[in-house]
Amino acid sequence: MTLAIGVDVGGTKVAAGLVDETGRIIAKLKRSTPAASPLRTEPAIADVVTELLAGRQVAAIGFGAAGFVDGERATMLFAPNLAWRDEPLKQRVEERIGRGVVVENDANASAWAEARFGAARGYRDVMLVAVGTGIGAAIIIGGELYRGRWGIAGEPGHVRVVPDGRLCGCGNRGCWEQYASGNALVAEAREFARRTPVGAMRLLQLGGGVPEGISGPEITRAATEGDPAALRCFQTVGGWLGQGLADLAAILDPACFVIGGGVSEAGDLLLDPARAAFERALTGRGHRPYAEIRVAQLGQDAGIVGAADLARAASQAAAHQTTAPSSPSSGPPGPLESGSFIRSTSMANPATNAATAQNAARPDTDQSAAVATTR
Repeated sequence: MTLAIGVDVGGTKVAAGLVDETGRIIAKLKRSTPAASPLRTEPAIADVVTELLAGRQVAAIGFGAAGFVDGERATMLFAPNLAWRDEPLKQRVEERIGRGVVVENDANASAWAEARFGAARGYRDVMLVAVGTGIGAAIIIGGELYRGRWGIAGEPGHVRVVPDGRLCGCGNRGCWEQYASGNALVAEAREFARRTPVGAMRLLQLGGGVPEGISGPEITRAATEGDPAALRCFQTVGGWLGQGLADLAAILDPACFVIGGGVSEAGDLLLDPARAAFERALTGRGHRPYAEIRVAQLGQDAGIVGAADLARAASQAAAHQTTAPSSPSSGPPGPLESGSFIRSTSMANPATNAATAQNAARPDTDQSAAVATTR
């Protein structure tokens, strides 16, 4: 069995795993990310890879990194929550470990994992939206990752939805992730606690008595208990999320949205209001199929699994080109590949080889929509 290493590089941690061909993680390590210093982040990445390599036969190494990866999948052009600015990540890590690596955007890696092994398995037109500190996203069209001309497609978190709205880490104001992310959920809860401390009594109790002590886990716990203030926060953020998904559906028309990231662990607390807002905001509602909106299945491991699988696929493709550049492949079909075009509202057989505005926050409720799901 071919083993590969996948590394998920985020704003707070570096998580790495040894992954087999079925997407199973055999061994896993984690380190803190020195986010303010690229020169310290790269040794942290190299250390976890070196430790996993020890005494093992590993075919490929892949990174899923939080930020804009260039078209050559070698340089980190920009990262809103890390200090990477035109950072030659591939070269610097390869120099440290003495092995070739594949660099990919972390959301792309997660989407690939979910399409190969998780919630979107079998779908050929998928969009993953990772709701965490910010919003990451990835697009799969016709079974292939869509990266765009410069490698940085799939950043709807930085589409501006409120003119001159909240300041974003990208430098603009009013970005979608400022209203539909984990940070937005916390900001909503803290602001409510400041304005209406009596109504936010349970949130304040869980947060140590001060609004600044309220964080995501406390909001989720209070909402699970049925606390009205916490539920209101999820309704607001879920409303923004669902409206954004409807806008994305108007452009890309995917068959399936997969909602990942840390906030997705709240499950239906987030997805129920998101689905409702999506159905109300979707262009042509009632006269078109509705995309599935599913919670990610692989959780925090998706980036690791996807990065490893993409690196393995790249390694196999390179080996094939070297050994038989002019011969057609005699192996199984490519990633999520079938022999013909498949509409985005249908499902294909899973791949067998390794390669994959305030009112918007409370959308109108007087518009009915006939919900048609497709599988």
